[in-house]
Amino acid sequence: MSKSVRFGLIGLGLISNRHASYLRAGDVKRCELTAVCDVDPTRLEKYSDIKTFTSSEDLIRSGEVDAVLIATPHYAHTAIGIDALENGLHVLIEKPISVHKADCERLIAAHKNPKQIFGVMYNLRTVDCWKKMKQLIDSGELGEIMRINWICTNWFRTEEYYASGGWRGTWAGEGGGVLMNQCPHYLDLWQYFFGMPSKVRAFCGFGVRHNIEVEDEVTAYMEYPNKATGVLITSTGEFPGTNRLEVACERGKVVIEDGSLKFTRNEIETTKFSRTAEGGIVFPPVWNVDIPVSGKGGLHSEVTQKFVDAILDSTPLVADAEEGIKSVELANAMLYSSLTDSTVTLPLDSQVFEKELKRLIAESKFKR
Repeated sequence: MSKSVRFGLIGLGLISNRHASYLRAGDVKRCELTAVCDVDPTRLEKYSDIKTFTSSEDLIRSGEVDAVLIATPHYAHTAIGIDALENGLHVLIEKPISVHKADCERLIAAHKNPKQIFGVMYNLRTVDCWKKMKQLIDSGELGEIMRINWICTNWFRTEEYYASGGWRGTWAGEGGGVLMNQCPHYLDLWQYFFGMPSKVRAFCGFGVRHNIEVEDEVTAYMEYPNKATGVLITSTGEFPGTNRLEVACERGKVVIEDGSLKFTRNEIETTKFSRTAEGGIVFPPVWNVDIPVSGKGGLHSEVTQKFVDAILDSTPLVADAEEGIKSVELANAMLYSSLTDSTVTLPLDSQVFEKELKRLIAESKFKR
């Protein structure tokens, strides 16, 4: 390969406008957009200066690209991703990598050549406050995690948003709602920071705030082997929404909200102080630490640049595709818990959830 990666963009919906913009502007070095594909020919008209295709199979076999960025509706990710990998291309895929865990497993199994780079577009990992949170956890500075609360309800969407595509808000088109479309970024950060829970109990509201058949409100409880607990609340029906992460740990408490990261740090670990303190109602001394964050990051172009660098220089990705299965599994587990009114033990049986999803699609009577 030359020292420039030839990109093909598959799917020209809303998010692809952003991808095409930075690729054509040269914001990602050592690559060029050489081909695009969409089943709607009218979306190809503004790309008359490069190769255009109405079939992903034709683009993949065209010889015009070294890598593809897949940004189609969710279900197509699996088949197109497998086809691209089997034809020797590097693959960068929009979140979620697939709709359900079983398809994730099929997609990842197709990645047999370690020289092929396979990444997922988790751009929030590049945001400064989330990077610093990861550093705090990995350094051991927080000590053992005890409790996690994340309210991420700043995903407000209108009825027109759901009506903008026939696939939106349906089991057959998306395989879920807020958990599969808006919240995968935060489900990814959840497992990136805290790992996968051992149990999930969720309560999903299906079409509570919108004319859709999938979930637009979720409250989920998670439990970890060390008895740590977590609660996630998300919605596309609230305004103004909230994005607040609160983490209680042995060393105190971390709060990330409105672009700030505040660490109330116990001078003595909570459990140690509890066991050794004299007096019944006394508290450990604390430091109030405001950790500076730039507010920068979250750029899709940064993920793509890391992807190009991985191809040309063998450097690390922001997130490899195998990381992508974890957020999908969390979303699937929450849906399955609510649909079956039960607590789900992880790892989730991927075949059982796939069967449940197929039932929902087969029995759907939803009409727009």
